[in-house]
Amino acid sequence: MEAILAGALDAFNRHSGWIIWNLFLAFIPLVLSFFLFRRKNLSRSWLWWITLVIFIAFLPNAPYLLTDIIHLIRATRAGYSVWVITLFFIPLHVFAILMGFQAYVISLINQGHYLIRQGAKKWVIPAEFIVHFLCAIGVYLGRFQRFNSWDLVTQPDVIMVETLNDLTSRKPLLVIIITFVIISVLYLVMKQITLGLILQFRQVYKTFE
Repeated sequence: MEAILAGALDAFNRHSGWIIWNLFLAFIPLVLSFFLFRRKNLSRSWLWWITLVIFIAFLPNAPYLLTDIIHLIRATRAGYSVWVITLFFIPLHVFAILMGFQAYVISLINQGHYLIRQGAKKWVIPAEFIVHFLCAIGVYLGRFQRFNSWDLVTQPDVIMVETLNDLTSRKPLLVIIITFVIISVLYLVMKQITLGLILQFRQVYKTFE
């Protein structure tokens, strides 16, 4: 047992240290979405617009965790025991990836709630697809170009040039489109599951009132 725990600790330090930081980045837009889209007051002050920009800048960090599957693949090839891989690697990485994407789903559900309250229900789905595409670009820039959210502030000109180059190049554009499709399909599935669980929770809550 000691050997398994020691192997798990070594594996975490070598291959899973990213989880805490990446989940933190993924939950930033989730927290901001409640401030932006769930307030009773629908007015949009200068603080609201600044927060919206920050929200958009950090939102790709949530679906970005989908690409962290590569860490799991590398870890399984690193020679650890089957017990460490089965009991530690796979559950931990799958949990992190699902929690990151769930943060993305709830953020967009909050966005849709806000649009409906604003009388713009017809824009809920188009807005979701726009966000999916922007996040696909962000995921590509983060995974392949190694940009971070704060680079939008520190070097916006570089990001703009790289984005334009990628959108006009065949291979990067193909990767972005594939990423967009994956995000869109997974979002559709997890959104339905999430809304179903919320509805079930409300029904159970009403029975105890």
